[in-house]
Amino acid sequence: MKSCAIVILNYNGEEMLKTFLPSVCMHSQFDLWVVDNASTDASIDFLDTNYPQIQQIKLTENFGYAGGYTEGLAQIQGQYDYYILLNSDVEVSAGWDSVLIDWMEAQPDYAALQPKILSWKSKDTFDYAGAGGGFLDAYGYPYCRGRIWDSIEKDQGSYNDTIDVDWASGACMVVRATVFHELSGFDSDFFAHMEEIDLCWRMRKSGWKIAYNGSVEVYHLGGATLDRASPKKMYLNIRNSLSMIYKNETSSRFFRIFLVKSLLEHLAAMSFVSQGKKEFSKAVLDAYRDFRLKKNSIEKFQPNLDGRIEVKRQGKVKLVFWNWKVLGKKSYDQL
Repeated sequence: MKSCAIVILNYNGEEMLKTFLPSVCMHSQFDLWVVDNASTDASIDFLDTNYPQIQQIKLTENFGYAGGYTEGLAQIQGQYDYYILLNSDVEVSAGWDSVLIDWMEAQPDYAALQPKILSWKSKDTFDYAGAGGGFLDAYGYPYCRGRIWDSIEKDQGSYNDTIDVDWASGACMVVRATVFHELSGFDSDFFAHMEEIDLCWRMRKSGWKIAYNGSVEVYHLGGATLDRASPKKMYLNIRNSLSMIYKNETSSRFFRIFLVKSLLEHLAAMSFVSQGKKEFSKAVLDAYRDFRLKKNSIEKFQPNLDGRIEVKRQGKVKLVFWNWKVLGKKSYDQL
């Protein structure tokens, strides 16, 4: 069995591949794979012509981020100890993959790991997706060191450490292959967004730890597939967040969380209407409608601890939105 596969998911990403593959090929030590979500552009021709050394998995349809990785990795199951899941719009740095895998090899209690993720457009600034390590508040809202809601911090070297976190960013994350497959990978029903947080939650419930290693830096463009401020992304985030919490919390705890989230998010929907952003209001309402429609088919996650102990949430914030919006706390050190 080989040590690691670096796996890039692609869907109509020819331009992203042209821009970012050079750094990945230059600085990576492990096998490179591209899982293609039935692209209709010239992505495959570009890879065949310019990167014949990169192995390909060609899927028959666009399964999204969640389904694409789950379907693709199933085809190389049993060949590698680790996967590094890397967005197609990420520039990497020298030695990045070896450092991450060496760390995982020395830490058998950890199932996932992410590096420091900075903005490709502004490399002294954290990226939205994962930044300096991801946490969850008591109501399942994600936040990061370096990013609280929409407030992004400059990188001042404060997060060059290694710490336990609640989730690793799907923009660049190492996963222990056996754990990924034992937990059935990402939830394909999510299609995109929140799937890595759900997987990390299931990992923690199964007794595995998640870490952030700030000694490695990568640079993420972000928004290459779906703009961060789009109604579609809001819809997916809200719908998938509800599914994730329902799956991983007790029924009584979910009910309490649902009441708070429903109040906040329906107030947000009303606010969008007053701002003339009816498409965002519709996204909120559609997300709640679709969650209710599929709720009875969502299975509660039952972990197989196999002698391990569930790893509790690392985040200490009760409601990050209240801290950010009402109390004006815009950086992690203010929480």
